[in-house]
Amino acid sequence: MKIKPNDVMIRYTGRIDWTDAEKPVWVYPCTSAEMKFTGNTLKIKVSNRNNYWDNYLGCIIDQSQRSYLLNKEGITELDIVVPDNDTNEHCVLFFKRQDACHEVTILEYEIGDGERLLPLKPLSGRRIEVYGDSVSAGEVSEAVDCVGKEDPVHNGGYSNSWYSYAWITARKLKAQIHDIAQGGIALMDRIGWFQEPNRIGMESVWDKVHYNPTFGPVTQWDFSQYTPQVVIVAIGQNDNHPYDFMKNEYNGRQAETWRDHYMKFLGKLRKTYPDAHIICCTTLLCHDCSWDKAIDEVVDNMNDKMITHYVYGRNGCGTPGHLRIPEACEMATELAEYIEGLEIEGWN
Repeated sequence: MKIKPNDVMIRYTGRIDWTDAEKPVWVYPCTSAEMKFTGNTLKIKVSNRNNYWDNYLGCIIDQSQRSYLLNKEGITELDIVVPDNDTNEHCVLFFKRQDACHEVTILEYEIGDGERLLPLKPLSGRRIEVYGDSVSAGEVSEAVDCVGKEDPVHNGGYSNSWYSYAWITARKLKAQIHDIAQGGIALMDRIGWFQEPNRIGMESVWDKVHYNPTFGPVTQWDFSQYTPQVVIVAIGQNDNHPYDFMKNEYNGRQAETWRDHYMKFLGKLRKTYPDAHIICCTTLLCHDCSWDKAIDEVVDNMNDKMITHYVYGRNGCGTPGHLRIPEACEMATELAEYIEGLEIEGWN
């Protein structure tokens, strides 16, 4: 039985392009579709657009996780192996493992003829949103043999947003998540790694659905579709490329400009989400402590009790490449505990 992507029994999470209601486009990591169904047949048809690396679709069925390699361009049809059980009922979560190194369009689901979709358990009212870089996206997180080491040679297969600290934190809090995270991104245009040499920063991405120029024009996000109670800003680690001005010239023009832009970015988030608690941080990823000093200075100057700066116990002392699953779990445990200790309006 064919099932259209916009079936009301399917639950989506993430900043999704719904311009064509029957062809939702997934851009950001942690974007997902969840359903419960009967029978032992499950198929999904998607269309992929590739910018770089190999691209994979994540799938968790009855708590067993798998990944599926997608064709770099065009349609991929996947026949998902459904495990036998006594109830003949199954839960599946399809999700985007990677950032905008690719975009994927959901075209169709299929279950067995005569089978049906079943209601899902209701979600809590908790919602978080994360603005971050590769660490927030879970890039290279599955390279667990390289904890404390540089990244292994890879082509995208180790990246998995499910194991990002961002999504682990959301699961610990039983919260929905929008993960506005992109590998290599800095705060400002013209620094960082994303789309080098024509570098694009979070200032140009944060309010977009489509933002990778490889795939065409950028499009705006409608913020009325999702209102988080907690916003996490984890930017300030790729900003040292191509020159670490915060470390080398903390009181120089570039460093002052960055702090001014960071303050204005927080101001935009506050205007967009007037009741949200905004948590600023970096991560365990190796970086100079001057960036945390700069964030602390900006947060103090904001003089907003709902904008805080959290510093992890091993801040800046983790793997020199990307954070692996154990380090993401370490961060998530700390961050979830910190969030639970806050007084957050609408956190039920």
